[in-house]
Amino acid sequence: MNMEYNTSRSKMNISEYGRNIQKMIEYINKVEDRDKRNKLAKATIDVMGQLNPHLRDVSDFKHKLWDHLFIMADFELDVDSPYPKPSPEVLARKPERLKYSNNNITFKHYGRNIERMIKKAIEFPEGEEKDALIKLIANHMKKSFLTWSRDAVTDQEIAEHITILSDGKLKLDESVRLNHTSEILAKNKRRRHHQKPSSKNQQYKGRKS
Repeated sequence: MNMEYNTSRSKMNISEYGRNIQKMIEYINKVEDRDKRNKLAKATIDVMGQLNPHLRDVSDFKHKLWDHLFIMADFELDVDSPYPKPSPEVLARKPERLKYSNNNITFKHYGRNIERMIKKAIEFPEGEEKDALIKLIANHMKKSFLTWSRDAVTDQEIAEHITILSDGKLKLDESVRLNHTSEILAKNKRRRHHQKPSSKNQQYKGRKS
């Protein structure tokens, strides 16, 4: 299994939406059928809006979401937008900081975003796109679980959680193999190592305070 390192990942112009939305946009850009690209782009816009309900208070809410979609696609996405396509110059402006909801959720270790993505996946028609989205969600759930807990989790447990969160409307195919637990834990360990401040920085902060 190929391991994905941060250095090999694509650039995220608006990191607040998360890696999964970025991957969805990259997938859309590879779809050859224009009608299918348009359909997937609209579905992604809906997910982006659900992830950030606070933007609904903005007067040009939908316009802003479409701008963010093109920005995250490096302005290369060829879809029909209801608004003028933004120019690369908009990157000179900082996007608004996105806020997150603190509402109660079924599985806290998965987060509200996963529940919203599952809700949107339910609306997808049966087919390869829906299967790919379910697998993407499942891998993110497994990563979130192992980040929250050191206990191992099986693909079957993740599949059961998807079924619970979707009220039985989504099912992970038994043939699907998710990212290996050891690979995810190794990535989490490297991430914690990089985020840990050096002893010199800690000493400096102590003197400063």
